[in-house]
Amino acid sequence: MINHLKEYGINLATAAIGTNGKEAALGGTVAAAGIILSDLLGGWDTALKVLLALMVADYITGLLGAIKQRKVNSDTMFWGGIRKITVLFVIGLAALLDDWIQPGAPIFRTAAIYFYVGREGLSVIENLGTIGTPMPRAMTDFLTQLNEKGDGKHADAGPSKK
Repeated sequence: MINHLKEYGINLATAAIGTNGKEAALGGTVAAAGIILSDLLGGWDTALKVLLALMVADYITGLLGAIKQRKVNSDTMFWGGIRKITVLFVIGLAALLDDWIQPGAPIFRTAAIYFYVGREGLSVIENLGTIGTPMPRAMTDFLTQLNEKGDGKHADAGPSKK
C-alpha cells in the first residue's frame, strides 16, 4: 500500500512539473503565455471559448472544403490564420477600451465577440455546405439570399446594373 502511494505521488509530481528542467520550463512558459493572453483578451469566459471553438472549426472546415475542391493553397491558409489573430487583437483592444471607459462592464468586448461569433458561425455553415454536409432547406435559402445580396443582386430590385 505504501509503495502504491509513493508511486502515485511520484507520477503526480512528474506530471505536474515534468521529468526534467526543460520540460518544467516549457510548461511554465506555456502556462504564463496562456495567463497573459487570457488577461489581454479580457478573461477566459464562455463567450471567448465559443469564439475560439468556432475559429478552429472554421479553419478545419475551410481546409476540408479546399481539399474537396482541390484548391488547397498555403498562402490562403496563412492569411486565414493571420485574420484569426487579427480578430483576437480586436477583442483585446475592445477589452482594453472597456477597462478604460467602464471598468468591470465588458460592453465593447462582448459586442466584438458576438459579432465575430456570428461571422465565424456563418463561415462554418458555408464551409459545411462546400463539403457537402446536408443542411435544412431554410439554411440553404438564407445562404443563397446572402450570396445574392453580396453580389449586388437583390431579389426585389432585379438584376444589378454594372
